[in-house]
Amino acid sequence: MKRGETFPKEGAASAMAAVRERLSASFGAEKLRAMLRAASHPIDGFYEIRYRGKGSVPLAVVMAVLFSACYTGNRIFASFVVNDVDPRGVDGLMEMSAIFVLLALFTVGNWSVTCLLDGEGRFRDIVAATGYALLPMIVTTVLAALVSQFIANGEEVFYTLIIALGLAWTAMLLLVGVMTVHNYTLLKTLATLILTVLAMFALVFFALLLADMIRQVYVFFYSVYVELVFRA
Repeated sequence: MKRGETFPKEGAASAMAAVRERLSASFGAEKLRAMLRAASHPIDGFYEIRYRGKGSVPLAVVMAVLFSACYTGNRIFASFVVNDVDPRGVDGLMEMSAIFVLLALFTVGNWSVTCLLDGEGRFRDIVAATGYALLPMIVTTVLAALVSQFIANGEEVFYTLIIALGLAWTAMLLLVGVMTVHNYTLLKTLATLILTVLAMFALVFFALLLADMIRQVYVFFYSVYVELVFRA
């Protein structure tokens, strides 16, 4: 067989193998087991993410997208018994984007704070810990939306209990995840989380300030352009 006939096939096979290997490295069974271990045994699970390289940034990003979708879906599809929001007024894409941006602000804010406080975690470890910690909220949000379809007035406590359980579980995982990846004490972790929230506000402030400066520069050059056009 001629080389010109075999090379494209070999090249395509090699490319497909590389893609499969990359997908397996990010979403393989080992990465999924590490995420489940972090949710069930957070100290050991997050330790393996930080010091044994079992975390996956792409998988964490997917979890963040899933959480955004599940949260928005809950607001749209939850029963009217527990949902005071008009589903027709929910902008799903906007809400998903806002939640995703909020999670991104948290990871960047935590990384910026822990860099100043001798944190041992890398940015990828923070992203993985944050994404993996969302697993309980994803499960309970979907479960709560399903349960809401079968409850009557006065039974909203079951829906609230499921949501509260997922929120508490996620908060605990996030606390342990930050504490483990940075090798902090509990008190230092709590202080770091408070500073992270302040850093998030600071990031939003500087982003708005930068956007306003860009707008003013654009208006200035546009006015100069218009003036030159009229003078010409």
